[in-house]
Amino acid sequence: MGKRKSRAKPPPKKRTDRLDTVFSCPFCNHGTSVECRIDMKNLIGEAECAICQESFSTTITALSEPIDVYSEWIDECERVNNVDDDGV
Repeated sequence: MGKRKSRAKPPPKKRTDRLDTVFSCPFCNHGTSVECRIDMKNLIGEAECAICQESFSTTITALSEPIDVYSEWIDECERVNNVDDDGV
């Protein structure tokens, strides 16, 4: 005698959404002008605005993504602004 066929459906395919690599500039507020690049060979992450030519670079780890480089840039800008406000 044969086995009965199961009615179980195969699990759905996992959806992998890609994170952004292009962001808005904190200096000129131009949308989608900052491009983040990651150099895994030298462990350097760079973010540069195509409009105002402002740039930021930082050291990264093997798990870093472009959003991490951009977030560090924003955090550094806020830190510098807060030091200026507190010091004056």
